[in-house]
Amino acid sequence: MPDSRNATSALSAIVAGLWRSVEWKQSVPERVRWIEQALALGITAFDHADIYGGYQAEALFGEALRAAPGLRDRLQLVTKCGIRLPSETHGVRVKHYDTSAGYVRGQVETSLRNLATDRLDLVLIHRPDALMDAAALADTFATLTREGKVLHWGVSNHSVGQFALLHARHALATNQVELSPLALGALDDGTLDQAQQLGLRPMIWSPLAGGRLLRGDDAPARRVRAAMQPIAARLGASLATLAYAWILRHPSRPHVITGSGRIDGLREAVAALDVRLDAEDWYAIWTAGAGHAVP
Repeated sequence: MPDSRNATSALSAIVAGLWRSVEWKQSVPERVRWIEQALALGITAFDHADIYGGYQAEALFGEALRAAPGLRDRLQLVTKCGIRLPSETHGVRVKHYDTSAGYVRGQVETSLRNLATDRLDLVLIHRPDALMDAAALADTFATLTREGKVLHWGVSNHSVGQFALLHARHALATNQVELSPLALGALDDGTLDQAQQLGLRPMIWSPLAGGRLLRGDDAPARRVRAAMQPIAARLGASLATLAYAWILRHPSRPHVITGSGRIDGLREAVAALDVRLDAEDWYAIWTAGAGHAVP
């Protein structure tokens, strides 16, 4: 089995997420400019999924790459497949997961066309499929890799056991999971331990808890902000930057996905690379998120 430990080494530590990019309503020149500005900040990895924006987000990004073809070789394209949403257009009645060979191949081919590229740097299986045939899926991975269409494979939102089942048959590069001071599960469910054990850097989605960390009016969000504010002031960082730095402090060396369409939002994420949190500050934020001290 090939070694996957360096598969994400080309990805920037901060990854630009395109989940809400349809909502940004950018023109093609504005999309090109946004990509160029992200690259100037050192963000070279761009995270997609086939279903983002009602199956439209990839194509919008592809329009920008067609308008400025020189950009493709300066960045890495990450996308996901495996979720089938109810849609008359796509002939789907019930939301479900699909990791069959035909579906995965079809979605890879669609992503290649949408993103105006001849290869995808990293493709993730978006959610665990209870009907996944690990051996058959691994064969699909191997075939698409031999064809040069996908350079590396990974998963998203998979448990330790689910990751191990597929990784034993085809080397996976990463597991993309949720983590923030308001979503601590990955610290306890073994996924980040597994990443360290295997030497594979995880990818982290929703580092700001979907904006709740900064704007939420619920008690946990207020409690976390209250704990973070004096630390942020002492370090000269915004709350968003501190939230990214809190994740980056983990020894699994995560890649953190920011979903901001604003360049200032990308700058806040990149600024976290220069913030050094000591263990006491990290645990002060953890304690606020958990709602109790460590045992």
